[in-house]
Amino acid sequence: MSTFLFDEFDTTSAAAWKQKIQVDLKGDDYNDTLLWKTDENIVVKPFYTKEDRKTTTNTSTAFKFNCCQSVFIGDEKIANSIAFNALKKGVNAIEFIAKAPFDYSTLFKNIAPNKIHIYIRFQFLDVDFTSKLFDFLDSETAYFQIDIIGHLAETGNWFNNLKEDHQEFEKIVQHCNYSIGINASLYQNSGATIVQQLAYTLAHANEYLNYFGGNVASKIHINFSVGSNYFFEIAKLRAFRVLWKLLLKEYGAENSNLHIFSQPSLRNKTIYDYNVNILRTTSECMSAILGGSDTVNNVAYDALYHKKNAFGERIARNQLLILQQESYLESANQIADGSYYIESLTSQLAEKALLLFKEIEKSGGFLKQLKQGVIQRKIKENAIKEQEKFNREELVLLGTNKQPNAADTMKNELELYPFLKTKPIKTLIQPIIAKRLAATSEQNRLKNE
Repeated sequence: MSTFLFDEFDTTSAAAWKQKIQVDLKGDDYNDTLLWKTDENIVVKPFYTKEDRKTTTNTSTAFKFNCCQSVFIGDEKIANSIAFNALKKGVNAIEFIAKAPFDYSTLFKNIAPNKIHIYIRFQFLDVDFTSKLFDFLDSETAYFQIDIIGHLAETGNWFNNLKEDHQEFEKIVQHCNYSIGINASLYQNSGATIVQQLAYTLAHANEYLNYFGGNVASKIHINFSVGSNYFFEIAKLRAFRVLWKLLLKEYGAENSNLHIFSQPSLRNKTIYDYNVNILRTTSECMSAILGGSDTVNNVAYDALYHKKNAFGERIARNQLLILQQESYLESANQIADGSYYIESLTSQLAEKALLLFKEIEKSGGFLKQLKQGVIQRKIKENAIKEQEKFNREELVLLGTNKQPNAADTMKNELELYPFLKTKPIKTLIQPIIAKRLAATSEQNRLKNE
């Protein structure tokens, strides 16, 4: 490309810019005044140059991301109808959520699994059923979201017990492709920092690599939730690909093209002034796309308090289609390449997450720290800090803790219970609890309606 336009201007060094800024500050210290440090000790500067770009962090070639819609399998005929309609309306990926074995011939009637991306989120462990389903689908783009360690972290219990779960899961992994789906969403939705999310996800995946060997890397895919910290969330996904390459290098494994499935976080969603959720999910889906997600699955604005409905699903679906087709983000996973700011964030997040990952491994690994309650405690500590910021209005959710609409009432709109449900059951370990920031204030507000 010709540079004649740029040749008209003299280059200015970072030092010269800083010197000019220091003069304009009229005696105030540059570091104290303009450098911002996050709770994770990530330093954000007022400007960036190529000197901040230590190394390039692009990790893949350009590709088109998939638009996905989630469908719960209650009645197979109804689930089939919803999925078929969603595909006609423009999505090219479906995530089915299954609590128990189902009639897959009915579920996939008139749906060609090898022409779209299929995700099955298993909430049970069944070798025979899973193997038969894999054979039935006969698809190179079918992903089974099975995660026995994630199940332990979320519920506090194995499906059966440690030995049986690993034996059953081993048979599934041997028979099925893309059969290890790491549930990294749990860490984001429970209040972990971005550095913690990256380190815990890497350590979580490393438990499977340790057990099955490095060659299983090609069967692993990651399910991330994306929050509202726009640029940091872009950098988070990019940083994980960097960390993944480093981890596989230690195993001498081939660097498979890691498949990332992303959706908006639930942690910052609200039941009051619920239309703001549309703005939140749009921003978060953009971060997911620009961060390099292979598939993006949106969350309906009313998912917290309404049963699944055609209008909510249509809005969620169209948000993705507008971003993909009308905002020209169809193949945007590499747009952030060369952005000095995002490259700097990516490097810092990756470096700090790698240090935390090494600490976890030195302490015996992720599973050991999970059983000891270390992971749960660290996440809870940050979640409390975030909650306190929300309570002080330093962390703002518009319409909830800032500029709330006093006339907004929700008591008669709740088709679903939008708050944490506690079950008095015995668990092997303390589960990692996902909780929304606005939950307590919303409960208080509902009582006063």
